[in-house]
Amino acid sequence: MADQFDLECRDVVKNFGQFTAVDQVSLTIPQGSFFSILGPSGCGKTTLLRMLAGFLEPSGGDILIKGKSVLGVAPNRRPVNMVFQHLALFPMMNVADNVAYGLRRRGVDRATIKSRVSETLARVGLPDAGPKQINQLSGGQKQRIAIARCLVLEPAVLLLDEPLGALDLKLREHMKVELKQLQHEIGTTFVYITHDQSEALVMSDQVAVMNAGRFEQVGTPQELYYRPQTPFVAGFVGESNRWQGRIETIADGRATIRLQSGGVIYAAADQFGMSGQTVGQEVDVFVRPEAISLERQGQGTTNEPGLNHMQGRVENLLFNGAASSVQLKELATGHDMNVALPQTGAFADIRPGDILDLGWKADQTKCFPAVATKAASQTDEAIA
Repeated sequence: MADQFDLECRDVVKNFGQFTAVDQVSLTIPQGSFFSILGPSGCGKTTLLRMLAGFLEPSGGDILIKGKSVLGVAPNRRPVNMVFQHLALFPMMNVADNVAYGLRRRGVDRATIKSRVSETLARVGLPDAGPKQINQLSGGQKQRIAIARCLVLEPAVLLLDEPLGALDLKLREHMKVELKQLQHEIGTTFVYITHDQSEALVMSDQVAVMNAGRFEQVGTPQELYYRPQTPFVAGFVGESNRWQGRIETIADGRATIRLQSGGVIYAAADQFGMSGQTVGQEVDVFVRPEAISLERQGQGTTNEPGLNHMQGRVENLLFNGAASSVQLKELATGHDMNVALPQTGAFADIRPGDILDLGWKADQTKCFPAVATKAASQTDEAIA
């Protein structure tokens, strides 16, 4: 069974004095997959990556690569390699020498080095780049050379520590697609660390959402977005409007939730997260901005039976092309809301101060037992 996975963590713990940076983390990463660890600064993701690479030893638990424990194995003897955020390419060497560096350190003969460097540069789509100097490369090409320098050593797992963080926005968006395609073509298992949910959702086969040293949920990007299992995942992955309330009734397949700020929200009683909840229980309520429909005041379609209905005053318009949104203040409670702006052009002329009707279906309301968010108490990047 173990050899089906390129990498496993079994109840891995890392303590720094009295502080627990990684707390009983377990995961299995199938061969040839793109796996991301997503979380805010200080959640423990970089500490976990450093343990996988061998730069830190766990305080407890086990790490297996290709079914074999690597506890106590030095970084240079593990079948992994790592792409750092700042790439760490050698500016005094040309591309071929950068890629060949690890092979030379291992004492590989010259003919083999030449062949493997040529083959690896072709794999990353830069077959003619060998003679070029690093300063002649674009940002995206440098990313590929950093990956090639790791792949030439034929690692079982490639670790990537936020390698797109230093790129400008347009190049970063382009490189998301490039990295996903590259990983698919070469078939090496990628373990990608990021705090950027867009990177994780776009590129990954599976994502582990990490918070305060633990995994909140592991699943496909679609599972995390549409079926979050915890309030943290519902709030961290994607955008959500959030309320707190108490379940007032559960009847006819629908739960009525009385908000702390006033007003009522309806949720489908069988909605994921509602299982086992009872009348009187306090809950956290989440609704995605794109689930909410907008209508001009009094047009009535958002007030149909079975729909949640509110009215909001436009506070601000945030234009971002297809991702444009409207910030509103709900009239009855004063609650701030964010709603995706329809792309039909029907709302092109709305202005701050306009009153709009808001509506959404009960099955678009996500509910979870109310819990205090456990904040990471350490944000030092040295143990992030």
